[in-house]
Amino acid sequence: MAVLGLDLGGTKLASAVFSLQGDIINKETIPLGGRTGTEVGHLILEQIRKFLSGSDADNTQEIEGIGVSVPGIYYADTGRVWAPNIPGWEEYPLLDEIRQNLHRRIPVKIDSDRAAYILGESWQGVAQGIQDAIFVAVGTGIGAGILIDGKILRGANDIAGAIGWLALSKPYYPKYDVCGDFEYHASGDGLARVARELLSRDKKYDGELRQIEPEEVTGKEIFAACENGDPLAAKVLQNAIEYWGRAAANLVSLFNPEKIIFGGGVFGPAAQFLPEIRKEAEQWAQPISIQHVTIEATSLGGDAGLYGTGKLALLALES
Repeated sequence: MAVLGLDLGGTKLASAVFSLQGDIINKETIPLGGRTGTEVGHLILEQIRKFLSGSDADNTQEIEGIGVSVPGIYYADTGRVWAPNIPGWEEYPLLDEIRQNLHRRIPVKIDSDRAAYILGESWQGVAQGIQDAIFVAVGTGIGAGILIDGKILRGANDIAGAIGWLALSKPYYPKYDVCGDFEYHASGDGLARVARELLSRDKKYDGELRQIEPEEVTGKEIFAACENGDPLAAKVLQNAIEYWGRAAANLVSLFNPEKIIFGGGVFGPAAQFLPEIRKEAEQWAQPISIQHVTIEATSLGGDAGLYGTGKLALLALES
């Protein structure tokens, strides 16, 4: 007996068959390749059918539950999805589409990628056995999976955890309209935005990042330049450390978690800054709560969300 998890991102679909104990039996990743709307839905169905049919030679166990995570909002009441990075997914009926196209009745559970991240950590990662923990996902954007009293915090409209919109500086600028203050400055794309702004203002700077076309600067180049002692790259990352620390402080003061776990594509390379992030957080957070929280990096790397979909599939079996 096994379960199937599918973790949909803005550019790829990762799928894995899990044992009930959380071991990955088989795993596959497919790029979206420019697919939009129903094409993405069909890709998910193709992967489900493939694993259910046993056409992948490594899967010999019967799949009894399916979990899916989506990069946006999952509306639990309707089974529909809003995913800003997938054109045509404003109110996409993903749950109905999956259920109507399975050849046998299998429990299916869908949730946001934010929820999947913290579920993965609580199932197989550093949050095992913990009732109150927060996963801060820093990638192209920023979001948080929030576990309170052992349950995912969803909010009135299933949007809880959209922390990219945290207001951490002033004044307000129209450039924050699209993604929010925190995400604008400290996401993977945000690092590049801040670097480009500094490059445009500092005409005397002639370091490593000046050798790259501004629109081609990414977080990867910024981390590499910082390792080489580049002052502008160091300034970009110091700015991000302050934002990450202030955000962690606000989460600590609001939710009194036992752990805050940083993950996503930026952590990774930004995990080296966790001591500095904690130091920043200690300046701003509720003083008793901050002394009882651990701030650390994910133990599951880029698979935190995928493990979370395995846990979703197990929850589907229980419901």
